[in-house]
Amino acid sequence: MSKNYQAIAKQVFEIEAQAISHLSTQLDKHFDDSINAILETQGRVVICGMGKSGLIGKKIVATLASTGTPCFFMHPGEAFHGDLGMVATNDVFLALSNSGETEEVIRLIPFLKDNGNVIISMTSKPKSTLAVNSDFHLNVDVPQEACPHQLAPTSSTTATLVMGDAIAVALMEARNFQPHQFARFHPGGSLGRKLLTRVKHEMKTNKLPFVNSDAPMKDVIHTMNEGRLGLCIVDQGKGIITDGDLRRHMEENAANFMQMTAVDMMAKNPRTISSDAPLSEAEELMNQHKITSLLVKEADKLVGVIQIYDLNI
Repeated sequence: MSKNYQAIAKQVFEIEAQAISHLSTQLDKHFDDSINAILETQGRVVICGMGKSGLIGKKIVATLASTGTPCFFMHPGEAFHGDLGMVATNDVFLALSNSGETEEVIRLIPFLKDNGNVIISMTSKPKSTLAVNSDFHLNVDVPQEACPHQLAPTSSTTATLVMGDAIAVALMEARNFQPHQFARFHPGGSLGRKLLTRVKHEMKTNKLPFVNSDAPMKDVIHTMNEGRLGLCIVDQGKGIITDGDLRRHMEENAANFMQMTAVDMMAKNPRTISSDAPLSEAEELMNQHKITSLLVKEADKLVGVIQIYDLNI
């Protein structure tokens, strides 16, 4: 007899959604104190966890690092065999263990206390060894695992991940972390490209399709075809004609379309942007005005064209 797999999936979603909602009922002053400890430290955040907790810890490290919090992941087994040398006295140590009794993590506590580190723990057991030996404890207890046998970490790892996200977002808000800062840590991504790359790096400059205002229609069409930008620039930027303008006038003035000149159909005072502006500003301007092209200027001189297709959004 076949099973209803969609029903199983929906049940998992419901159980894990309830687990996340349950987290908000467990927040207390320790969360605020944890955020303040990270903000006040001159060191880094060291995140440590074993097994599934370790995998979640690596994701939290990635999120914190990309949002302005220096941090690194430490495997508890490797830590006990020399890697503790990487932990400075002003580092904040974030230990993850669902049970709060993970031996490899517990064994690190004497060193961390002797080293003067602030210890933050995430466990589902507020009275566990790890929790009671931490400066601050974040309770990630969940009503139940999504695993039908209550064995495989499912809801519990999701809750730990979400608590890590909550820490990251709280730190971003506290630091007024902005998109351009995020882009600095993601220069290879699309956001980094749009925020760090300038219009002058992507604009078209060669063989721009210029026409005079008195150019006849056949010259406008020829210039637009040759330019391959879907537009003509009239009188060095006083006006612009797009392929959409051509089609519209062709429909509205079919009888005398070929007798028209560039000035008869150009849009005056087209939108412009500085060549030093970031691509993100060009994108925002084009979206705001529902256009696909901007004329690019340097010191009031027209030097190029940037189009929505150049942004690789």
